[in-house]
Amino acid sequence: MSSTPAYHRFSIAPMMDWSDRHCRYFWRLLTQHSLLYTEMVTTGALIHGDRERFLRFNAEEQPLAIQLGGSSPEDLAQCATMAEDWGYTEVNLNCGCPSDRVQVGKIGAILMAEPELVAQCVSAMREACSIPVTVKHRIGIDDMDDYEGLRHFVATVASAGCDTFIVHARKAWLKGLSPKENREVPPLRYELVYQLKQEFPHLNIIINGGITTIEQTSTLLEHVDGVMIGREAYHNPYFLAEIDQVLFNDHTNPLSREQILLRFVDYCESEIKRGTRLHHMSRHILGLYQGQPRARIFRRYITENASKAEAGSEILREALEIVQPS
Repeated sequence: MSSTPAYHRFSIAPMMDWSDRHCRYFWRLLTQHSLLYTEMVTTGALIHGDRERFLRFNAEEQPLAIQLGGSSPEDLAQCATMAEDWGYTEVNLNCGCPSDRVQVGKIGAILMAEPELVAQCVSAMREACSIPVTVKHRIGIDDMDDYEGLRHFVATVASAGCDTFIVHARKAWLKGLSPKENREVPPLRYELVYQLKQEFPHLNIIINGGITTIEQTSTLLEHVDGVMIGREAYHNPYFLAEIDQVLFNDHTNPLSREQILLRFVDYCESEIKRGTRLHHMSRHILGLYQGQPRARIFRRYITENASKAEAGSEILREALEIVQPS
């Protein structure tokens, strides 16, 4: 295996509308060592928008990577410099999102059809910053779904100095499927990602797509350098509590669900004082008791009460009493 940074052994995917700074703080209570990612941020938003809103994070979130969406080498270089200045661990280029919205701006999976342009983007970003520049992509798009197309993309981008590729092991249909369908309908082809690692042993190959358990993760790590997990981390977050012990050899006892919730309550209280509404934070913890007795009541109580204008952290304490009555 290549020399992969320890945090790449397990990471949590960038997910639009989900992996904001509040969610990432919550995840960090569950796993100290996994690499976290921001939501995708477009270069236009950083260059022309509210920069602090998109770049601000809590120090506790580290190690933390920012994912950028864009296709202009100059703009991406400027944003990579910002990412380094703000203290991010890594900057990642999105070449995997199939959304119509991002295709219009030549962002996401559509870039797989232009590996030379992606290589130019990577080269410009690497010249602009000293933190690692990585690429997240699919195994192919539309009718480009053979191994040779995937191989050409990776080889071309690697020639620009990128040594870490996060591969969603499904191709993307840019026309005809919604982003949700593109996460579920195209078949998973892990064997193509394994083949990449075999052919490019010097590269860090991270696999993504359809991964839901630690057991599955351990099996995949026999073939690749790292695993990235997505929706399962959001819907069933407590499984993350075992990650540090199993994958990072950290024998610290994981926090209980109650301990995690109470620490998140402290975080919410400090954020509410800064003007953050409770439901912007509490929506991320609804799956904490997934599979446990009274989990549905826990979710419903928070959903129905946290959105009220006057809602404070006592809503979460009350939800705890419902799911874990003393």
